[in-house]
Amino acid sequence: MSLEPRRANQGTNLVDILDRILDKGLVVAGDVRISLANVELLTIKIRLLVCSIDKAEQIGLNWWRYDRSLVAQETESETTIARLEQRIAELEKELVTKGEENRELTKAKIELARKHLAATQDRLGFN
Repeated sequence: MSLEPRRANQGTNLVDILDRILDKGLVVAGDVRISLANVELLTIKIRLLVCSIDKAEQIGLNWWRYDRSLVAQETESETTIARLEQRIAELEKELVTKGEENRELTKAKIELARKHLAATQDRLGFN
């Protein structure tokens, strides 16, 4: 008897298994219910589909194409950035013309608009 590890010549390897799962798809479904004295407190329904993008599109699942957080639309992003820059300029003009009573509020608005602009630029990859 040899101490060398046996090789599975006739078996499938991990790559073959993953290829088959991505090609055909794998569905895992289950429900978790938490009850106390026959009173249902919580129900969690779990539905998991593992497949390739091509297979998902074949079966009609293509939500990622229309999810606004995943798809950056160029004209919308440029419009958003231009609008935020315009708002900051307006607030800075307001800061100069207004008296002391609204100065701190206007400064806070400018800071908030600058943070929103920076976050939008980061999200869209403009930096």
